[in-house]
Amino acid sequence: MSRLLHTGQVIVDLVMALDTLPATGGDVLAQSASFETGGGFNVMAAARRNGMPVVYLGRHGTGRFGDLARAAMQADGIDMALAPSSGKDTGLCVALTEASTERTFISRLGAEGELSAEDLASVVPCADDYVYVSGYSLLLEGKAQPLIDWLLALPRTIAVVFDPGPLAKGPNSALMVALLPRIDIWTSNGPEALAFTGAADIAQALTDLALHLPADTLLVVRDGPNGCWVGRGAQIEHVPGFMVQAVDSNGAGDAHAGVMIAGLAQGLEPVESARRANAAAALAVTRWGPATAPTGAEVDAFLKP
Repeated sequence: MSRLLHTGQVIVDLVMALDTLPATGGDVLAQSASFETGGGFNVMAAARRNGMPVVYLGRHGTGRFGDLARAAMQADGIDMALAPSSGKDTGLCVALTEASTERTFISRLGAEGELSAEDLASVVPCADDYVYVSGYSLLLEGKAQPLIDWLLALPRTIAVVFDPGPLAKGPNSALMVALLPRIDIWTSNGPEALAFTGAADIAQALTDLALHLPADTLLVVRDGPNGCWVGRGAQIEHVPGFMVQAVDSNGAGDAHAGVMIAGLAQGLEPVESARRANAAAALAVTRWGPATAPTGAEVDAFLKP
C-alpha cells in the first residue's frame, strides 16, 4: 500500500483565540489557549485518518515539546523514522486566531530544522510512495541541500508532492530551480500560488505554474470556501467547496492536502479526490485547533446525499 513520507517539520503550536490582534505594544486577553501538535503533523494526521500509512521522515527533539509531538504522532498511528535528537527540543509556533478566523503565526524552529543525508537514508521509499516536501524546508540551512540531493536521486515512480507554504516566494532560487522538474503534485492555497508566480489572479497563476513545472504535474490550488482548482496543463477544473459556519481556519489547508493525497493513493481520480479534500477542509474549519482533519468515515457521512 502506498505510504506518505513527510519530510517537513512537526512543531508544537501554542494556539490562542482572540477577538483581534493588538496594535504594536498593545495587550489583549485571549478567550482560550492550548498546546497542540502542528506543522507537518496536520497533513500527516489528515492522510492517516483517511486510510493512508504515514511515516514522519524528520527530526523531533528531546524535551517538553518533543514529548508532545511524539505522543500526538503515536496517537494517530504515524511512524517515526528517526530517534529523538539529543540536546535540542522540538520547535514552537504561536498561532493566533482572530474572530474573523484569520490566523497569525510566529515560529521558532528546533530539532526539526535539521536533516542529514544519513537521516534520509534511514527509510527506503517504495515505488508507489508519496514524498511530501514543504517549502519551509528549503529555507533551512541545515536541511535544504541534503533534502534536494535525496529527492533528485529518487526513482521517478515515487511521487513528489510540493507544498510551497507562504515563504517560498518564487521559482528562481537555486534550490527551486533544481526541485521544480521533480515535482509531481503541487498543492497550495491561492495566495501562495500568486506569490510564487507573481500573477494577479488564480487563473493566471495556474497558467504560470504550468510553465514552471513538468507537463504532467498535477496542480491543486485551494480557493478557500470556493473549493479548489485541480488538473494538469491546460486541463484545469474547478471543484466547488461547501458552505459551513467556520470558526477556525487553522489547519484547513493541511487537511485538504492530506485527504487529497490519501484519495489519490487509493486510486481516486483527481477531481473526486479534490471533492473529498474540499469536504475535509470544510469540516476542519468548523473545529478549533490545527490538526482538526476528519476521518474517512466523517468525510463519507458529510458527502452522503
